[in-house]
Amino acid sequence: MGNEKGTVAVMDEPEKLSYRDYDLPTPGQGAVLLKVLRSNICGSELHIWRGQHPTKRRGVLGHEMIGEVHVLGEGVETDYAGTPIQKGDRIVSAYYITCKKCAACRDGHFHLCEHAYDFWNQQPEVSPHFHGTFASHYYIHPDQYFYKVPDNVSETAAASANCALSQVYFGLDKAGITYGQSIVIQGAGGLGLNAAAVAKEKGATVIVVDGVESRLEQAKKFGADHTINFNDYETLEDRTNAVLDLTEGVGADFAMEVAGVPAAFAEGIHYIKPGGKYVTIGNVTPGKMVEFDPGLLTRKSIQIIPVVRYNPWYLYKSLKFLADTQGRYPFDEMIDAEFSMDEIKLALDKSAAREVTRATIVMK
Repeated sequence: MGNEKGTVAVMDEPEKLSYRDYDLPTPGQGAVLLKVLRSNICGSELHIWRGQHPTKRRGVLGHEMIGEVHVLGEGVETDYAGTPIQKGDRIVSAYYITCKKCAACRDGHFHLCEHAYDFWNQQPEVSPHFHGTFASHYYIHPDQYFYKVPDNVSETAAASANCALSQVYFGLDKAGITYGQSIVIQGAGGLGLNAAAVAKEKGATVIVVDGVESRLEQAKKFGADHTINFNDYETLEDRTNAVLDLTEGVGADFAMEVAGVPAAFAEGIHYIKPGGKYVTIGNVTPGKMVEFDPGLLTRKSIQIIPVVRYNPWYLYKSLKFLADTQGRYPFDEMIDAEFSMDEIKLALDKSAAREVTRATIVMK
């Protein structure tokens, strides 16, 4: 692409960041080059930034984003829903590859593709350089689903669709929650707020548990019927009784762990009625242990549903959800801090210190 250059923010090691410039690549057949508009800081980035990821110790971070088409590769005329696209259109993409050929893909588990992170794990010096979205541009590879953003969906709301919203939507569908049922959501961060809205739209009674009152107040705006501040209860038994009081004494039909704390996972089965289901999403770092009561799990016959990533067409469902519920939930308010591209380290540090709840990096 001539002498046109772009910039990537590189984590050289945990909590150390630098910037590098590279020539913009010409997208190959089936690929797309985006100009990044904004990229959010997700909990996954914080795990990596703190050095807690099992494999990624350096490289370009960022995956939760919205961009606009900069260059279309040969043969790319529509998104993965068949909608025509052109330069300047706003796009969100799944942040992983779906090869459709590995054992997981052959079994229909596209979210578990063995090649999901083939490019995300590449270092920036490896072409096409723009592997993450903490950058001026982002390269979408063939077999990486992407969709045009509906006109009535804001840039801020759409930026969260390709991770938080799609993942909890996928998890709730796997669990099969429906009208008239109840769910306890453990954690009122980005995942929890999105989950509350989706569960509410499915007709469920939503109970959100967290230890930060401001988060619980926001959860009410996203559909929570009841909130429980666990700091108000001294023991697990007290918190369980609080859930029982809200569920006619039997416990919730479902629970979803999005707190990312092992102790929350161990506690969740106490909230669920016999025969219920437990979706766990937040605990993603292997090796963190917690005491667990397998006998209680068996006696209550609770089904545990672990979820990582999502089948990529859920990104399209999420965009439709945002378009159809416009004005019903304050998705634009989920972001409480904006930073510029040269402030990425500051944004990561403040997010890791919990000085901000959900930060976004504005690249333009």
